[in-house]
Amino acid sequence: MNKRFSMIVHKRVQDETPWTLMNINFTLSQTAMGRARGGLLKVAIFMFVLIQCGVAQQQPRLNSSNDRSALLDLRSSLGLRGKDWPIKSDPCTNWTGVHCQNGRVIGINVSGLRRTRAGRANPQFAVDSLANLTLLQFFNASGFYLPGSIPDLFGQSLNALLMLDLRSCSVTGPIPSSLGNLRTLRLLNLSSNSLTGIIPPALGQLSELSVLDLSQNTLTGSISSGFESLGKLTRLDLSSNFLSGPIPPGLGNLSRLLYLNLSDNSFTSSIPGQLGDLSLLEELDLSKNSLSGSLPVELSGLRSLRGMNIGMNILEGPFPDGLFMGLSSNGNATVVVFNLSNNRLYGTLNLSSVGKFSLLDLSNNYFQGQILDAGQSNVTVYRNCLQMVPAEQRSLEDCRKFYAEKGLTFDNFGSPEPTQLPSPVPDSKTNRRLIYIMVGLFGGIGFIVLLVFVIVLLLRMCNKGIADQRGAANVGSAPEGDSPSFPKDPVWMTGLGEIYGYEQMLHFTGDFSEANLIKHGHSGDIFRGFLEGGIPVVIKKIDLRSFKKESYMMELEFFSKVSHTRLVPLLGHCLEHENEKFLVYKDLPHGDLANSLHRVTNSEDGNLQSLDWITRLKIATGAAEGLAYLHHECAPPLVHRDVQASSILLDDKFEVRLGSLSEVHAQEGDSHQNALTRFLRKPQ
Repeated sequence: MNKRFSMIVHKRVQDETPWTLMNINFTLSQTAMGRARGGLLKVAIFMFVLIQCGVAQQQPRLNSSNDRSALLDLRSSLGLRGKDWPIKSDPCTNWTGVHCQNGRVIGINVSGLRRTRAGRANPQFAVDSLANLTLLQFFNASGFYLPGSIPDLFGQSLNALLMLDLRSCSVTGPIPSSLGNLRTLRLLNLSSNSLTGIIPPALGQLSELSVLDLSQNTLTGSISSGFESLGKLTRLDLSSNFLSGPIPPGLGNLSRLLYLNLSDNSFTSSIPGQLGDLSLLEELDLSKNSLSGSLPVELSGLRSLRGMNIGMNILEGPFPDGLFMGLSSNGNATVVVFNLSNNRLYGTLNLSSVGKFSLLDLSNNYFQGQILDAGQSNVTVYRNCLQMVPAEQRSLEDCRKFYAEKGLTFDNFGSPEPTQLPSPVPDSKTNRRLIYIMVGLFGGIGFIVLLVFVIVLLLRMCNKGIADQRGAANVGSAPEGDSPSFPKDPVWMTGLGEIYGYEQMLHFTGDFSEANLIKHGHSGDIFRGFLEGGIPVVIKKIDLRSFKKESYMMELEFFSKVSHTRLVPLLGHCLEHENEKFLVYKDLPHGDLANSLHRVTNSEDGNLQSLDWITRLKIATGAAEGLAYLHHECAPPLVHRDVQASSILLDDKFEVRLGSLSEVHAQEGDSHQNALTRFLRKPQ
């Protein structure tokens, strides 16, 4: 399907304008993206590829004086370099990121461009001149520093706009309601900023919208009922905000939706069963909210599902009998990531089809009875009330109390209830004597406990035991000789990035050609790759015939539970091939420290000619911050075990991202060492 679809697009590129191609994209993408095994293709990237293909033909020179004047004003207000926008050259043919059609400007992409020294000294969200580009159809400034609020001009003057991408631009303030005037808009991405206020109900008027991403901001309020009318929406991401209220049942009417992420908010009430009507949905993330009630069995209608995360809520009740069977019977079941952790679900489970799931997390619930194949590496079952499993479970008293509150009978881990003979009723003197004994006994025990507590507290204060406040609430202990490798948190589907298909891996890396091979790593071969739209990435190929399965499972588990700015970002993964697994990372422009220490760069902006001592100190501090996070902020503490110059990666600003994370492991032994032990311990 992908190859045939590419041939159709290529033929149309030769015959059509780029914005006729946009219509072709949205007609065909619903079948190609919804059914291809490659998983969710971001419509934003796909649109950009088509745009680039359409304008790659010979461009006429700019013939509008108004457009030229607007571009020169924009060049000045943003402080763009002459290297990228040379003032004496024609913008349509020689300016980076400027796209024209019939001599008029239709698109501007400043993502990845850099400012002059003067522009960097006073950066502003100064784009007023865009109002004069009356035919502008896309504006992409992702990752370009634009401090300030979004101007109303986008919604008031740019009526032809089809794509607006302002992600990671340091934008502040509210989302202007005027954006609702852009009736032809098909992509709106304002993610990873500091936007405040509510989501304007006017956005519900964007009837042509296909992608809406407002994630990782500080938005409040609820989801407007007007969103139900966004019938062409394929991707909706409102995660990591402060949104509240119930999830609108009308979202189940968005029949073209492929991706829905409402995680890390404060949504309440129950999960609407109408979400089960989203037959094309591939990824659903409702985790880290305050959702209650029972699991709707209607979710078994998600026949295209590749990942569902409903962990870390307060869902309660037995697991619907038909839900597992319904999900395991869909065509994507072998790559489904299913997270139910950290809820209050109970009862018995019929998991005869558990092997069909890629990852299944049932931890921190109250499931009872036996579970088939519980020892499989793709299933997590700790802290339940299960029998015959190696992972630690809840205490007998905890399970009994929970089931008693529900008016249910707990099977005592399969053991018979202990029988006791009735004891004789003591007389009053015996009662009085027993009371005195109990008071003395518990008083003495209380004094001893208090004394031990004070001694331990003083020791901790003397030793400045930073680690003493980590994980003190862990219940029970792991079985002897089986210490956990990572913190007992749920597997976050979003922490693992996109789910890619094997054919996509071949396409991204040119069939893993030698030209794209970076190096042979100790846990897999490292390749250079390019996503749709030319976005550079690094792909690790793990051949299970040469490397152990744990080499990628440990790293996947690490990324699913740990997130920090000092760790290399994981963009996605591919697990569908039997013998080969793939992890996709963000490409960092300056590579690793080993190659950057003495590399000389040429730049007319006065960039570092090599790593001076200030930059080296910055790198050392960054690496220390990353290791300190693993050692002191994770519970249990983690050790990297492979710190060297080649595992310290550097982004475009020489900020450190720790890589080579396949060897990360929980620290062995007591994490509460005294000062002398810490001083003598061999550092990493």
